[in-house]
Amino acid sequence: MPTCISIVIVIFLSIVHTPFIVKHIIRRARALVPVHRMNLQCLDPKTELKILLCVHGSHNLPSAINLLAISRGRPNPGLNVYVTDMVELSDKLASTLEKEEGTNNMVLTDKSVIEMREQITQAFQAYVDEDGTGITLGRSHALATFNGMSRELIVLAEDFMVSLILLPFHKRLNPDGTHDSGSPGFRYVNRKLLRHAPCSIGILVERGSGFADGISKSSECKVAIIFIGGKDDREALSYAGRVAWHPGVKLTVIRFLVDKNSENAPRRVSNRASTAEEEEEMKHDDESFADFYEKYVAGGKVAYMEKHLANSSETYTNLKSLKGQYTLIIVGRGGRVNTILTLGLNDWQQCPELGSVGDVLSGSGFECESSVLIIQQHRLKGQLDGLSDDFSIM
Repeated sequence: MPTCISIVIVIFLSIVHTPFIVKHIIRRARALVPVHRMNLQCLDPKTELKILLCVHGSHNLPSAINLLAISRGRPNPGLNVYVTDMVELSDKLASTLEKEEGTNNMVLTDKSVIEMREQITQAFQAYVDEDGTGITLGRSHALATFNGMSRELIVLAEDFMVSLILLPFHKRLNPDGTHDSGSPGFRYVNRKLLRHAPCSIGILVERGSGFADGISKSSECKVAIIFIGGKDDREALSYAGRVAWHPGVKLTVIRFLVDKNSENAPRRVSNRASTAEEEEEMKHDDESFADFYEKYVAGGKVAYMEKHLANSSETYTNLKSLKGQYTLIIVGRGGRVNTILTLGLNDWQQCPELGSVGDVLSGSGFECESSVLIIQQHRLKGQLDGLSDDFSIM
């Protein structure tokens, strides 16, 4: 009899307390998940932009400084940039770590890395001293193995509350304009960040277009943004709005639209759900583009071109026609609901992490020599999968 009573009491306590325990766990989990969009599109125009600008080494300096220059936007509210060195913690480098006197911090004593970091600091500081109105410069580094480097960068991005992380491509540009075989480690870091970053991401692929040459107020650096539609293209458009303010940049926005009346337009069957989602995305696209047009195109600050295309084959042809016209091309990584204009472009992808359009423009077999900046908008993870705010235990 006492055993039965004990079992009943245990069952009763389990029924009463378990829901509250689970509810507490869910509340704690939600508190640890970001609920604010850290991206350019949602950034208050009166708030300064914070960027984590990453470099692998001194060879990234010219293009990284140019990225800093065109990212500035208006001097007020300005730009807060944290230049971050991505340093692999190899066994050899780990052996040079020493404990800092009076603290538990480990200090890197490798002479080559120290000199590299000093060179990077001096180069950025020289630019800011000469032409850095509205720019606040900060320095940091991510010293870790490739397995742990993405986590180090995520922590830095969260601590600095940045809206954008700008990364170098994992392949290094050779003097003849081709790329080397690349670093699998840095590629792994980039791909991890694309999945888990707490903000928007940009990856710069350098080509033999001269983007590494200095951009000054008197120069004319021709930049294009390709707008097809979707979250990432809207984020790229927001970034282009900052680029438009640089006096040495001539910006052109090229909008690719579906030519539904063309005989070459592919037929497809879509259900109501996908059609509704597509219409909602197209509505957001039109609103964002109309706002950009009113701010920059209508006043003559930005040039505008419109292309009516039927399919991805025509998209590829138009991308190819950009050869020799622009120093830098800005594109969204993906996030498009309407894929007619990009369907099939990823069949022979070399680097899927760059998205269909970014991969085509960056591919070794593609004749366009423009450098490419691929942008992905922050993926909000404010809700746990399968749970809504109205979730109830009871």
